Amino acid sequence: MDVDLPIERPAAERWFLVSGGSGGIGAAVCDQLAARGFTPVVGYHRNADAAASVAQRAGGHTLALDLGDEASILAAVAHLETAPMLCGVVLAGSPPLSLVPFGKITADEMQQQWQVNVLGPQRLLAELVRRCFRKHKQGSVVGVLTRAMGDGIAGAASGMGAYVIAKHGMAGMLAMLAADYPWLRVRAVKPGYTETRMLAAFDERFLAMQREKTPFQTPEQVASLILEEAFGS
Repeated sequence: MDVDLPIERPAAERWFLVSGGSGGIGAAVCDQLAARGFTPVVGYHRNADAAASVAQRAGGHTLALDLGDEASILAAVAHLETAPMLCGVVLAGSPPLSLVPFGKITADEMQQQWQVNVLGPQRLLAELVRRCFRKHKQGSVVGVLTRAMGDGIAGAASGMGAYVIAKHGMAGMLAMLAADYPWLRVRAVKPGYTETRMLAAFDERFLAMQREKTPFQTPEQVASLILEEAFGS
C-alpha cells in the first residue's frame, strides 16, 4: 500500500540587509548572519567584485545601494520588497575618514558624511518600514556608530571632523525611528579602533601608540556585538 509522505519544503529565506557589506565590519556581519541561518544581502556602492565574493562565501545576494542617490535607494527597496521576509538592516557603510579639525571641515565633506550616515539611511529605513517591516510588524535595525563620539564621560575624539558629527546625526535618526515604531528593535554599537581600511587615514606612529594602550578590535568582534544587539543574545 502506497503512502503519500508529506513533502519537505525548504524554510523561507530570511533576508538581512547589510549596507557597506562588501568589506571590513560589514563583510564579517554577513558571514555571521549566514552562520545563524540568515541570507545576507550585501549592500555595496562601488566594489561589486568584493560584494560578490562575500555573497558567494555567505550564500547571500548582492545589492547595489548608493545611500547618496535617491533612485538607488528606491531600486534597492523595490528588490528587498520581494524578499520572503526581510528581518533587519545593519548600517555599516560610511565614507572614507578625513582627519581635520572642526574649523577646516569642508562643505563637501560634511555633506557626504551626512548623506551616507543620516539622510540616506533615513530615506532607506522609512521606505523599508512602509514596504517590508510593517507586513510582519517586526524587524531589527542596528547602526554602527563610533566610540569617537564620546560617552558622556569622555569627550569626543579631537580631529575626527564631519565623521563624528554625522554619527551623532545617525544616533538621533535611530532614536526617532525607535520612538515612532516601538515594535521595531532599534539598536546601535560604538566600536573603538577596528582593524579595517578606515585606519589608513591615521599616521602609523599614532596607531602604534593607541595599540599600546588598548588592543584594536577585529571586524569579527564588532560583528558579534552587532548581532548581539540585533537579536538580543
